[in-house]
Amino acid sequence: MKTAISLPDDVFRELDACAKRLKLSRSGLVLVATREFLARHGGDTNATEAWNRAIAAGGQPGSDPAAVAFRRRTRGIVRGSRRW
Repeated sequence: MKTAISLPDDVFRELDACAKRLKLSRSGLVLVATREFLARHGGDTNATEAWNRAIAAGGQPGSDPAAVAFRRRTRGIVRGSRRW
C-alpha cells in the first residue's frame, strides 16, 4: 500500500542516509523499522503467545525458590495431618 507521511527535515535526512548506508530503499528501511517497532511495542492480540513470552522471560509463576520451598513444606504438613 502506498502512503504519504510527513517528517521533519532532519529526520528525513537521517532516514535517507541510513537507507543508503544499509543499501535499502527509504521504503524498505521504513518497513524494517516499523516491523521491529511493532514487534516490541505493538501489543499482542494473541493472549496465549503473550503469556508464553512472559513465562519464558520470567519463569513459571511460583517457580522461584521460596514458592518451591513453601509447597514442599505444605505437602509435608498435609501428609502429616493424614496420619491422625
